[in-house]
Order: sequence, then structure tokens, then C-alpha cells
Amino acid sequence: MQIQTTDHLRALYKAPSGRAVQKELTHIDPHIKKFISLSPFVVISSGDQLHQMDCSPRGGDSGFVKVQDQHTLLIPDSIGNNRLDTLTNIIATSQVGLLFFIPGIDEVVRVNGKATLQTDTDLLNQFDALKNKPKLVIKVSVVAAYMHCPKALMRSKLWSIESHQPIEAMPTLGEIIRDQTKSTEPAESREEMLNRYTPDL
Repeated sequence: MQIQTTDHLRALYKAPSGRAVQKELTHIDPHIKKFISLSPFVVISSGDQLHQMDCSPRGGDSGFVKVQDQHTLLIPDSIGNNRLDTLTNIIATSQVGLLFFIPGIDEVVRVNGKATLQTDTDLLNQFDALKNKPKLVIKVSVVAAYMHCPKALMRSKLWSIESHQPIEAMPTLGEIIRDQTKSTEPAESREEMLNRYTPDL
């Protein structure tokens, strides 16, 4: 049976605990700020005006996303594949959801907010230390921020070495793209891909 109403949905679950509701903040507090300062990886979710959704991973050194103040985050737009899915979605709707990870820690931080694309010199200059200076900065005005419980990462054993797969478990990205695009060109090797990516890292 398809669930089509929130009443039907809620009938399947207990009400959220007071703690689960109360932990949601409308700003970045010291604990969330510290978490973001230690995080080298964030997933950005966004959508366009037709509700076509997208998730994009972003990475850098720990703290590459900067907390400008209690209500503002700055994300440098590093060199990618130039599809610009996230950026065009931000232009369309301004809405983003962020999920911050720290390797070895099972809790994650969730932030929802309104985003804009900025090329102001003062914002770009905050990322002068990066090897490749970004063309623009994603400025996020925080609407909601909270620590998310660790159950998903605990269940997945994401950081456990026993859960890691050997790299040979999957074909190389070059082989996958060759098959998906039905190309007759030789597949790019993993070593060739690393050499091509290195200048952009």
C-alpha cells in the first residue's frame, strides 16, 4: 500500500522525542562550528524549480568550509566536472541541504539554508591558501543546523577497516564510463586518471 498522507505516515511511527526536536538550532553554535572546522567532506543537496534533485560531494582539507559567523557558511567551489548541477540549482531555488562528515566519527552535522553564488573579492580572498583559488563561493545563510544521530554510520560500519572493499572490487572509472557511453576508445587507467586529476586537487 502506498502511503500518501502524513497522517498515514505518522501512524507508523512514534512521535519524535523532545530531544530530537529541540536539538535543531537556527544558527551555528560552538559545537557545530568545531565539527565543521574538523570536517574535510560535505555533501550538498539541491533541487531545481521542477523538483529535480541532486546531491554533490565536496572535499578539501579539514575546515575547508568556513564559518563566517553564526548564520553564514562559505563553501569554495573547487574545480569539478563543469556540469554545474549544484550551482544552477542554487540560481533556480536558493535552497541547499548540507551533510558534514568527519572520518572516524559516527555523528554527522546537518545544515539547511538559503544559498547564493558570490564572486566578491573579500570572500574569494578567504581561500587564498587553496592550491586552486575558487571562481566563486557558495554563501549559505543558515536556517537550521543540528547534530544528527550516529545510527546510520554505526549500522554501515563506514569507518571500520573491516567494511572497506579492495579497490579491485569495482572496475576503474574509465572502464565504467567507457561501457556506459558505449565508447570504442581505450579505457582510461586508474593511474592515468590520478595523473589527470592531480593538478586540480
